[in-house]
Amino acid sequence: MKIRKAVIPAAGYGTRFLPATKSQPKEMLPIIDKPTIQYIVEEAVAAGIEEILIITNSQKTSIENHFDRSWELEYFLVRKGKTQELEQIQHISEIANIHTVRQKEQKGLGHAIYCAKAFVGNEPFAVLLGDDVVDHDTYPAIKQLCDQYEALESSIVGVQEVPYEDLNKYGIVELEKPLKDHVGKLVGMVEKPDSSVAPSHFAVLGRYVLTPRIFDLLEHQAAGHGGEIQLTDAICGLVKYEGVYAYEFSGKRYDVGSKIGYLEAILDFALKRDDLKEEVKVLLKNKTKE
Repeated sequence: MKIRKAVIPAAGYGTRFLPATKSQPKEMLPIIDKPTIQYIVEEAVAAGIEEILIITNSQKTSIENHFDRSWELEYFLVRKGKTQELEQIQHISEIANIHTVRQKEQKGLGHAIYCAKAFVGNEPFAVLLGDDVVDHDTYPAIKQLCDQYEALESSIVGVQEVPYEDLNKYGIVELEKPLKDHVGKLVGMVEKPDSSVAPSHFAVLGRYVLTPRIFDLLEHQAAGHGGEIQLTDAICGLVKYEGVYAYEFSGKRYDVGSKIGYLEAILDFALKRDDLKEEVKVLLKNKTKE
């Protein structure tokens, strides 16, 4: 079954980027000249996804505004003859069918996903976390997972191997057998385990394709790690009812929820742009000399 819908949770407060996120959503922080969340939306669109739901809160109307028409700005650009800029902002409003719903209380990622129940209905859906930007020139990460879903007809969590010292920062998968052709059946997951007892070196990194049965589990899911309703716990419950698989996706992943990850993303994306890369190289050389 083709994956038609995607959910992007974006209701968090972005406390790691205060004070910048006091009045601006962290998802709207730009990587050069494009908001982070636009990269996520474009990844979903490139995977053939037709409907996208963004989970927001009352402080994040700028996300809705970004994907809406801006008639006053368009009129200004027409008057000034700025055709290229006009095409750019019109493209944003036409990129996909974007919907929003508010998470009224911050109860965790699992609760945020549960807010998408009515939107998803009775079909499998993709989840893309806004803290994880994955760069792949030809094969978007979520498309890789969608293709695996179509082959296996089972829920898929996207994973990559992380260093031993970072295992306690992520949800770590426990596998029935070692990955074969980048795929392995899931036994369970542990949220931010001590590195010495982690069940593997593979972390779940912000990309999922899930069956709608996950909502039955989320509806009754008790609070877990950090006192929040964890998507990880619900996926562990899902394993008891149906097959769930881990897929090691390819692509450069940036944790843009961290300051260093965000800076790295800005530098790498700038170095890929013809209009910026040479000047950035010079800038970096001069800075390293200092």
